[in-house]
Amino acid sequence: MPQHEDTPRHVLTAFEPSRKRRRLIGAGLALGAAAATTVFGERPAQAATRQLRVGYQKGALSIIRAHGSLEQRLAPLGASVKWVEFSAGPVQLEALGAGSIDFGDVGEAPPIFSQAAGTPLVYVGATVPRPYVEAVLVKQDSLQKPVQLKGKRIALNKGSNVHYFLVKLLEKHGLQYGDVTPVWLAPADARAAFERGAVDAWAIWDPYLAAAQQTLKARILADADGVVKNRAYYFSTRTYARDNADLIRIALEELAKVDAFAQTRPDEYASEVAGILGLPKSVLDVVVRRYHYGTLPITHAILDEQQQIADTFLDLKLIPRKIKLSEAAPPWLA
Repeated sequence: MPQHEDTPRHVLTAFEPSRKRRRLIGAGLALGAAAATTVFGERPAQAATRQLRVGYQKGALSIIRAHGSLEQRLAPLGASVKWVEFSAGPVQLEALGAGSIDFGDVGEAPPIFSQAAGTPLVYVGATVPRPYVEAVLVKQDSLQKPVQLKGKRIALNKGSNVHYFLVKLLEKHGLQYGDVTPVWLAPADARAAFERGAVDAWAIWDPYLAAAQQTLKARILADADGVVKNRAYYFSTRTYARDNADLIRIALEELAKVDAFAQTRPDEYASEVAGILGLPKSVLDVVVRRYHYGTLPITHAILDEQQQIADTFLDLKLIPRKIKLSEAAPPWLA
């Protein structure tokens, strides 16, 4: 992942710039009220007695952290926020299992492995489907149809969302998983292998996908449209979700605000995410246009989608035992 760059100053004004003046006035009034409380000996605001430890990858949760909106929402409830950054979803879920975080975001595949390993995770929120942000890339003068993947070497992250996508893409075009040779590589190594021709295709997601299209002149052979849903998920532990459902609800509400920000002001959103990821804005302009935005509650139908992924991974012997996604339902799902 490229080094972090400072977020552009003009987009650090929260989600509604028209309220900036009111916020500044409110902040001044709050400071005055705090001073008055000290002078007259009134009881200060309640100290934080609860904490929401948020594990995050660079993305929507990074924006919430930069704006400080979650802290503002939780403070009146006597709750504080601790942010812990991770490079990938599986590491976040390891931290959840170790009791180091309470909430985070992840793709559709890592929680399958985590649940199979015994992590007491529950799904507490989901995004809308995002099929256009993962695809199989080829060189410009290479394969023309997915059926031509037969016998080819394909770079991908083992056990990732694109792993499931590739399995289902092959099935859609009458191929078996054994008809191709997977080459297990992380995104940076996969890009290098693709560029030098060591693999014939690369199954990858945004923003790596958009960056390769722009800088390597790679071509999309097929995206996930009509193949898989490709949601992202928000997770917690059963105990934390049961005891702190109000804090999780507020976190999901703040994520919904980020969705609205992306939809109504995509240019500013792309600038901010480009700064967070350290990528050219031109790459994020492509990514933002491809994403579908929306934060949803977990439903039985969404858990059924995850069950299909889990069953596929079991058939491929990627997980050691059958798991029931109903056991990862949030406490409030009837």
